[in-house]
Amino acid sequence: MTDATQYDWRGLVAELNALLRLKTTVIGMKLFERVEEMEAIPRIRRPQAIHTTDQIVSMASRLGWTVGITADDLAGAQCRAVIGLGAQDEAWKSGQEFVGVWHATPEDARLRQESLSVVPHGRYRALAVSPLESGRLDPPDICLVYATPGQMIILINGLQWKGYRKFDWSVVGETACAASWGRALATGEPSLSLPCYAERRYGGVPDEEMLMALPPRYLVTAIEGMKALAKNGLRYPIAPYGIQSDVRAGMWASYPSTKT
Repeated sequence: MTDATQYDWRGLVAELNALLRLKTTVIGMKLFERVEEMEAIPRIRRPQAIHTTDQIVSMASRLGWTVGITADDLAGAQCRAVIGLGAQDEAWKSGQEFVGVWHATPEDARLRQESLSVVPHGRYRALAVSPLESGRLDPPDICLVYATPGQMIILINGLQWKGYRKFDWSVVGETACAASWGRALATGEPSLSLPCYAERRYGGVPDEEMLMALPPRYLVTAIEGMKALAKNGLRYPIAPYGIQSDVRAGMWASYPSTKT
């Protein structure tokens, strides 16, 4: 997963914050084949209790900590399986513990488990998260950006400025981390999610935030695109035009060729 490109992490985060006015710290996430590699990260913190991955992620994004974990630090098979630190065996695939809690039948629970994007089990032994600007995970496998819907659409527009493609993202429901960091780690592609109940209850994600997980090269692409869009007046915050105003003056500013 390692990206050999040299990045100015502090500069990238400063540009991203200037463009989007983010409230939450942008962080990096990285998987390790050896626990010793994770433990060698400068100023790494190791949990003294059992947590969900949502909590570990928020220790970085809400508190600014650099935290490293192994499977033994995580609660339950679900957290471990999404990031490839736990088995994705038949017992896990059944989703039996979710029957009667999140789903009506065993079939529903199994279908949800089968829909999740997860890192294959067996290669990795540890994971770390850290504020991106610290440069301690140089480079991270993915970057995590928490943003409001208004901020997020500008970020997506930046990704689509050049080399346009339609993004096909899905909503798995509970275990939404599989749609964000699970999918991004597994595929190397930008991955958007609506953080789920567990992320909000245990990770403290506010009601208004969405999550984009993407490899560093895509973050650079998004920033370059957003800077280009800003030159056209298409920037965050998006200024309300007025629902009863004559739209022509505003539209003509963006699309002068349509002026008649």
